[in-house]
Amino acid sequence: MMDNNLKTIRLTIIITGLLLSIISYGQTSLKEIGLKVGKYKVGFKHYTINDSTRTYRIHNEFNNQLIERPIPISIWYPAKIEDSSSEQLTVLNYLEILKEEEEWKNLPNYFLLDWFPYLWNTPENMAHLSEKVDAFSNPTLLGGKFPVVVYAPSYQASSIENFALFEYLASNGFVVISSPSRGTDTRWLEGGTTRDMETQSRDVEFLLKEIHSYENIDLEKVALIGFSFGGLSNAITVMKNKTIKAIVSLDGTERYNYPVLEKSPYFNLDKFSIPYIHFAQKEIPKEILNADKIPEELNYEFQLYDSLEHSNIYRYRFHDLTHSYFSSFGVLFANRDKRQDKSDVKIMASYNLLCQYTLHFLNATLKNEKKAIDFIENKPVANGFSDSLISKESKKAIEKDFTYRDFNDLAFKQNYQNLIPLYTKTISDYPNLELQEGVLNTLGLRLSFNPEKKVQGYNVFLLALHLYPKSANLYDSLAEAYFYNEDYQNAILNYKKSLELNPENQNAIDRLKQLKE
Repeated sequence: MMDNNLKTIRLTIIITGLLLSIISYGQTSLKEIGLKVGKYKVGFKHYTINDSTRTYRIHNEFNNQLIERPIPISIWYPAKIEDSSSEQLTVLNYLEILKEEEEWKNLPNYFLLDWFPYLWNTPENMAHLSEKVDAFSNPTLLGGKFPVVVYAPSYQASSIENFALFEYLASNGFVVISSPSRGTDTRWLEGGTTRDMETQSRDVEFLLKEIHSYENIDLEKVALIGFSFGGLSNAITVMKNKTIKAIVSLDGTERYNYPVLEKSPYFNLDKFSIPYIHFAQKEIPKEILNADKIPEELNYEFQLYDSLEHSNIYRYRFHDLTHSYFSSFGVLFANRDKRQDKSDVKIMASYNLLCQYTLHFLNATLKNEKKAIDFIENKPVANGFSDSLISKESKKAIEKDFTYRDFNDLAFKQNYQNLIPLYTKTISDYPNLELQEGVLNTLGLRLSFNPEKKVQGYNVFLLALHLYPKSANLYDSLAEAYFYNEDYQNAILNYKKSLELNPENQNAIDRLKQLKE
């Protein structure tokens, strides 16, 4: 049995397509990807914030100095570009961010294509550096509220590895925020371990807090996207955070590296109940599986997809994309594996389609756009794409039991106002919902004893008495709430109602004597 860490390392190396003996050079250009820009201009910012709760060491400085964990942040957004003060970026500008995140900020640019393993120094790749991209540097954020996508990169990759997708989403009304994939102690990961996954998940959660600093982000509309190892990290992030509304996986390794997920103390499939879409690479030919000693399950295992029950989930396979080409870097810079890679034209067309499907899924789940919902629910052929290009499977969610905790979440969201109409509506959708008297009584008291929440507490008691109108204890508790808050008239009224139902209620008898009634 192969050690899971070694297996992950080997698969990571294999699926990048960087085996020197079998490569051919790509001929793409950024423009030839052919993404149709949306109606918004795209702004881009990059900055670094330190996470003071964690320590970190710069590996290449070869010392023992610990610093606060740096979190480089890249963000794309709908922008207001009013003059020439915002410069249109080039691919080289993005690669300068790569240098920083690889902790080689002062590396001369002429070394770029020689220094990093996925940037081959070819004439074609050199030509990419001067290509203009759609983003502008640091313009003003456009007013309004936009959904946000938090991106988790692939294994040890940069925050900007999928910049073409990010610009496309931002031009269509989304904010995209990303941070590099780094190890727990240095930028180096351990080999795809559960610890690596949880470290990246924690970085994603840092970004989930960072979005609160932007006034143009709609905090009710948050999605995650992850590529490769980032898909694994996002899966565990969803299990820890209820604010996320949808998740996109770009050939994420959660589909076959399930044991890494299961080892996490946060692993809980019941907490994964949001729409989920997984885009998978083409099947690897059997002769390559054998030659490169790749486990056969890489072609057919979709363990998270198979295990989820409470999500509407979709699984697509792109028959012209190998793993590397689920990122802008791969499409532009990765050399082609001539044993299995399709032509550049097919790779670019499929990457374009991948971006379209991602946008439609986000429009469907975060914006509730009917056209996008239809697009995602359709079979690809109904959208005009052949089964030889893309194929689809899907599963509908099995409805979870709706409990008092779920009802309390709804009540909290509307500040415990209008609870009886809320209950009436909810019980029509979930007829098995049971709100226990004791739970409502405890919640009502908890809120009422907080002077800032006393009205909310009274509302909980009113709902409870609507459900249990003959409960002497509820009237007594409501009276106690009024008594605590010095509303003695209502306290007397409810103590008397409690005594009508239970003449032996000694607490009510004593309180009425105290109130001289």
